[in-house]
Amino acid sequence: MRRGIRNAAVAALAGAVAVTAGGAGAAPRVPAAVDGDWTTYHHDNARSGVAAGLAPLGTLARAWSATLDGAVYGQPLAVGDRVFAATENDTVYALDAATGAVAWSAHVGTPVRRSSLPCGNIDPLGITSTMVYDPATNLLFALAERTGPEHVLVSIDATTGQVSEERAAEPPRGDRVAHQQRAALNLLGDRVYIAYGGLAGDCGNYIGSVVSLPTTGTAVPAGYAVPTTREAGIWAPGGATVAGGNLLYAVGNGESTSGAYDGSDSVIALSPELKLADRFAPSTWAADNAADLDLGSMTPALAGSYVYTDGKRGTGYTLRADALGGIGGQVAQATVCRAFGSAAVDGDTVYVPCSDGPRAVQIGAAGDIRVLWRGPAAAKGSPVVGGGAVWVVDYDGGTLYALDPATGSVRQQIAVGVCPHFTSPTLAHDRAYVGTTSGVVAIAGA
Repeated sequence: MRRGIRNAAVAALAGAVAVTAGGAGAAPRVPAAVDGDWTTYHHDNARSGVAAGLAPLGTLARAWSATLDGAVYGQPLAVGDRVFAATENDTVYALDAATGAVAWSAHVGTPVRRSSLPCGNIDPLGITSTMVYDPATNLLFALAERTGPEHVLVSIDATTGQVSEERAAEPPRGDRVAHQQRAALNLLGDRVYIAYGGLAGDCGNYIGSVVSLPTTGTAVPAGYAVPTTREAGIWAPGGATVAGGNLLYAVGNGESTSGAYDGSDSVIALSPELKLADRFAPSTWAADNAADLDLGSMTPALAGSYVYTDGKRGTGYTLRADALGGIGGQVAQATVCRAFGSAAVDGDTVYVPCSDGPRAVQIGAAGDIRVLWRGPAAAKGSPVVGGGAVWVVDYDGGTLYALDPATGSVRQQIAVGVCPHFTSPTLAHDRAYVGTTSGVVAIAGA
């Protein structure tokens, strides 16, 4: 058995996994997920970011704030009367959606200190990615980075907080210490998918990769690694966008800047078995790699039969979802913005997370790209849509904005506190939930 990976019973006896209940008595089972719940990043595997049943925008007010034991980088999940959040201290929390009180917490390991890493900007480094909830098993899945270093997929009973399994989920190539797991987890069928990039600073021998494990049971992880010598990280916070049964990932810059194409600076389509099914790369891939202007900074967005992708160069591309086009095979391209994070998509409009404020981009019937408006410059987080508004966070300034979907003008705004980069709100049950550097804030009126 791999060092540090133990079954939950042994871990509990050893005190490695601590579960704390927030109240007396047996907790009711978390109900099956319904449309109003938010069980995965940006609501669904299409990463639409749309809460279709949200009530019309009301007057925004802080409902509660929960101070947790670390920063919450991932998007909170909302299922029934529970909000789930994970921290960089390797702790998973279930919060009462009405009050923010802790229903239970599970500490699943010791996070990695920055001083033991070759580079990076998160200290400590614990659970960074957005978890995923599986209604079929009532399990929460989180990827914990733990002292060792090791990357562990943790399965937690959503009702009780008890850890049911801990399984190694190491990237298939490179040095494990150089890999950071930031991309949201995906649940597709009965498997969990985990993507890897590198640490801030692009140090060490890391290679962009995806690993999958079944939702339950012992198994050797399946894996895919970008066929490059180094880098090509898969780190955009949305993880995979699922289209046509495949998982679409944005891939960062690789080391190759001339000669044979190395699979980097691309959108790749992987089958559920993690076989490469298709890909797109700009014809400028070599120059993009040389200047760190790759597509890896934004999760691909699915708009009808097209995929919209953008990145650090500021060029937006549309691709056919069923045939990504290979090198230079885009349907259309246009100058849009430098994009970081994940977009939201409502109909033919893509709300793009730009470094100088969000853009609304309309995708035409022929795949053409038209910028409709630009929102507040400071609102650089990843947008979501619901209740007749576009919601986006100024994560440095600590402000949540509700924007007019037609014009981008500010309808309302409210202070939420400083947030991690690329923060995206969760919209569920007429509230917005925002992860901050100290916990979770709930905003009423959403």
